[in-house]
Amino acid sequence: MAPRWWIMLGVLLLLALPLSLLAGQVWIDPFGPPVPGAVPILVELRAPRAALALVIGGGLGAAGAAMQGFLRNPLADPGLFGIAPLAALGAVLSFYTGAAIQEWALPGFALVGAGLAMALLVLIAGRATDGGIGRGITLFTLAGMMIASLAGALTSLVISLSPNPFALSEIVTWLMGALENRSWHDVALAAPPTLIGMVLLMRAGPSLDALSLGDAAARSLGVEPARLQALMVLGVGLVVGAGVAVAGIVGFVGLIVPHLVRPLTDHRPGSLIGPSAIAGALLVLIADSACRLLPLTGGELRLGIALSVLGAPFFLMLLLRLRRDLA
Repeated sequence: MAPRWWIMLGVLLLLALPLSLLAGQVWIDPFGPPVPGAVPILVELRAPRAALALVIGGGLGAAGAAMQGFLRNPLADPGLFGIAPLAALGAVLSFYTGAAIQEWALPGFALVGAGLAMALLVLIAGRATDGGIGRGITLFTLAGMMIASLAGALTSLVISLSPNPFALSEIVTWLMGALENRSWHDVALAAPPTLIGMVLLMRAGPSLDALSLGDAAARSLGVEPARLQALMVLGVGLVVGAGVAVAGIVGFVGLIVPHLVRPLTDHRPGSLIGPSAIAGALLVLIADSACRLLPLTGGELRLGIALSVLGAPFFLMLLLRLRRDLA
């Protein structure tokens, strides 16, 4: 990507960050009269929320770009691997069992669910790489879809067996995805695995570039299918698992942002991961700020709902464009 586009993304991010800190039910005007309790609001509520938006958005953007390159499908999204649904199932079980009252339980259950999904992917599709990169990717995709379907069915079962209305309300609200009432503890929990996952996805970049030339070309360039698959499973698993653990289901980020920044790059999957991370952070930061500013009664709009409202028409537009190109 040309340096001017990097600069533009950076400037937009620097402009959006102060807006995120100032926006909310209590608008803090730096040039207006002092707001009582402004410092605690900024430091303890809005700053960790903004940091978490940057972490989660950046991770999901990078994961989406890497997945679209790995699966060679412009409609791919991190949720296709089944990691997010199984992580969500783990979190739902923490509400069902009542363990969620412990501070560590909800994110811990979600991370265990993400780890289980990663293990299942490797067990089901790991050996398929011996039969060729293309065969491995096909089985990998089918395994992810199976895990996602199973996790969705089990989540619905747990919701239907919810022991009390309070637990049911907590489960449904959490599944909508949000950054409301998050703290620096959540940032400290999500940031390390997300950053490690992004580094692993970056390391997969050269192999993804070679894979875009075809299976034969990728093998001739020294791409090791098993290593590439391991990098993708670990990278996407850490990013998605950490995001679900602290914010619930936040969809469509990994689908939208690669398409927004791809025209600014040379269209190589590896060169798309970094810009998509910045664009993902920017998208989630702006969307979360908008959720706080919308005049709604009874609370603020959930981040997951806002991004779904934005992402569904975008997905439809991509489908129509794909149909037109195939016609």
